[in-house]
Amino acid sequence: MSLTPENYPKDYRAGFTSFVGRPNAGKSTLTNALVGQKVAITSSKPQTTRHTIRGIVHRPEHQLVIVDTPGLHRPRTLLGQRLNDLVAETLGEVDAVGFCLPANEKIGPGDKFIAQKLGGLPPRTPIVALVTKTDLVTPAQLAEQLLAVSQLGDELLAPKGFAAVVPVSAKDGYQVEEVIGVLAKLMPQSPPLYPDGELTDEPEMKMISELIREAALEGVRDELPHSLAVVVEEIIPREDRPADNPMVDIHVNVFVERPSQKSIIIGKGGSRLRDVGTRARKEIEALLGTKVYLDLHVKVAKEWQRDPKQLGRLGF
Repeated sequence: MSLTPENYPKDYRAGFTSFVGRPNAGKSTLTNALVGQKVAITSSKPQTTRHTIRGIVHRPEHQLVIVDTPGLHRPRTLLGQRLNDLVAETLGEVDAVGFCLPANEKIGPGDKFIAQKLGGLPPRTPIVALVTKTDLVTPAQLAEQLLAVSQLGDELLAPKGFAAVVPVSAKDGYQVEEVIGVLAKLMPQSPPLYPDGELTDEPEMKMISELIREAALEGVRDELPHSLAVVVEEIIPREDRPADNPMVDIHVNVFVERPSQKSIIIGKGGSRLRDVGTRARKEIEALLGTKVYLDLHVKVAKEWQRDPKQLGRLGF
């Protein structure tokens, strides 16, 4: 039987949890693992996530809405400041916070910076430490990190500390259900917030632009990810196609900040851009369930990360 706001169990819980952490702490990968499907793009490059993404976890006794946020960091550009502001705004609106700390990296100034920020939240907001990427460490290293994380909570989140400390690996599924259970217990009693089966409220156009950006981030130099923005200009059903074999034309602009970066994205003879298009098209066709013609154009928007007008035009 499908769950609706009318027939949910009396002790049903539903609410919002925000995942925070420094860039590349595994927030998006964990979000996808909890939801059971890709709703957030992932990359080894820091600051891949640039807006809040809601992934919805459905269970018979609860519904958990995971709000994946950009990585909190000390900003060096206007874009960085706006991403930090977005995280702060999100934290004020959720029922619990999942603080992601990688098991394979020692706690550093970035983690302490975030813990101090979390210490300023209302006392009613529980904070759960999620020690991610446990597949990359030995049991002894994991035990050491769990102890260090608990101490961080005791020092900077006094008097309460962390509501729980949970080790997890999104890659091999270790303790994924445990994370869902721990967070769900912290949600208020409530009817379901989203219809059964809905996995994200992300607009299709935004998901398409993110899938293209993910493909473009693969294998590029370190300075390029922050300079890359993708805007889907239009999605048009192809005319004169048979009803049983439709196709959509998607016209996209990929923005970088310098002509040298444009050359990197396009590659020799357009080889790199073709590769980006091929990889992104497969993901988009899976998302839309139809064939796709992807029309990619690379443009230079000089210093857009620092320009308020250009940031607005690019959706930040």
